[in-house]
Amino acid sequence: MSIQRLSYLGFEVSDIAAWRAFAADKLGLMESSAVAHRARFRIDSRAWRLSVDKGQADDLSFSGYEVDSEEALTAVKKRLEARGVAVLVEGQDIATDRGVLGLVSCKDPAGNRVEICYGPTEVFETPFISPAGVSGFLTGDQGFGHYVLNVPDASAALDFYIKGLGLHLSDIIDWKLSDELTVRIYFLHCNGRHHTLALGSFPGDKALHHFMLEATQFDDVGFALEKFEADGAIVATLGRHTNDHMVSFYGATPSGFAVEYGWGARQVETNWSVVRYDKISVWGHRFIGLG
Repeated sequence: MSIQRLSYLGFEVSDIAAWRAFAADKLGLMESSAVAHRARFRIDSRAWRLSVDKGQADDLSFSGYEVDSEEALTAVKKRLEARGVAVLVEGQDIATDRGVLGLVSCKDPAGNRVEICYGPTEVFETPFISPAGVSGFLTGDQGFGHYVLNVPDASAALDFYIKGLGLHLSDIIDWKLSDELTVRIYFLHCNGRHHTLALGSFPGDKALHHFMLEATQFDDVGFALEKFEADGAIVATLGRHTNDHMVSFYGATPSGFAVEYGWGARQVETNWSVVRYDKISVWGHRFIGLG
């Protein structure tokens, strides 16, 4: 048994107030709870999908993967332990905080905290309503978008996420950043979403390169694009990726990493073949920078 989907992400951020405004106004996320040291946000019928907690890292704090049952959770735990990974069965206090029935945690080879859970909380009786009028986000069996990690050792990370957690390689892009630097990016899937996680050794010291939200309507991308443009917060212009075919742009977050806001990605299909690309985009995605 393997993990089924990305359930949630957690960031450690230095400015909670800035993130509350950013998540609501620019991304269109619905705030579900907020206290002085933390805010959480919804994008669908789940109680929360994104948590921002007070701290100085301005980086990824944890990723939460989901399985469908307690038996599957136990199976993933044993699979990781068989590969020499130390896995902690979290107590009821952490499970209650995350709003799940069961939870284990471990560290990936780069030191990132990884949580695996089952039984997340649904609040279907309280519909998701975007404060920015976003029509909705693509989640369900595909989980909460994707994220891209900057790892010092891609081989070790691939071993953990593929052989340990059970993700599958979708494809590879050799991204030429300059005449002197080409980064090989590995895209991994665990369901129909083209990639839930991507791994590469990028310039910079942040663990999180970017995270992605996929809107259900293309116009939602356009409306968000205008808001980022108005604030001079575009990291990469509108474009279409070669591998997942998503039309998207990249914007700056209050924590110095990027968010990809997109629509229309293709899904992994039966008899999928791994291929390699020399370009990251068919068109667009002109890099402007985080400023």
